[in-house]
Amino acid sequence: MKNLKNRVHLIGHLGVDPELKTFDGGSQRVRFTIATNDSYTNKKGEKVEETQWHNVIAFGKTAEVINKYCKKGKEVIVEGKLTSRDYTDDKGIKRYITEIIANEIMFIGGKKNDA
Repeated sequence: MKNLKNRVHLIGHLGVDPELKTFDGGSQRVRFTIATNDSYTNKKGEKVEETQWHNVIAFGKTAEVINKYCKKGKEVIVEGKLTSRDYTDDKGIKRYITEIIANEIMFIGGKKNDA
């Protein structure tokens, strides 16, 4: 049975055009963000909209498909797993990042979102 303990499904819009990187040997990675929206009613009875931004990366064929068909604003469903890592930036500061490693992407929203 497939590991279901670390599984993420997000529906949102691309915040940027995907950024493709090709490595030595021809393997590829794509990086982009998607925005998900949620709303709730606060104590004053006002509707509050919230947008969350998610970092997404994909490799191989999934990266190729995303790079070919996705542009900023495209509505998608991303399925993958959540990962966290740290790195040291150019100024020597330790940074932390949480990303979704996408293994599937589905396009939704019809022709109006196509570039």
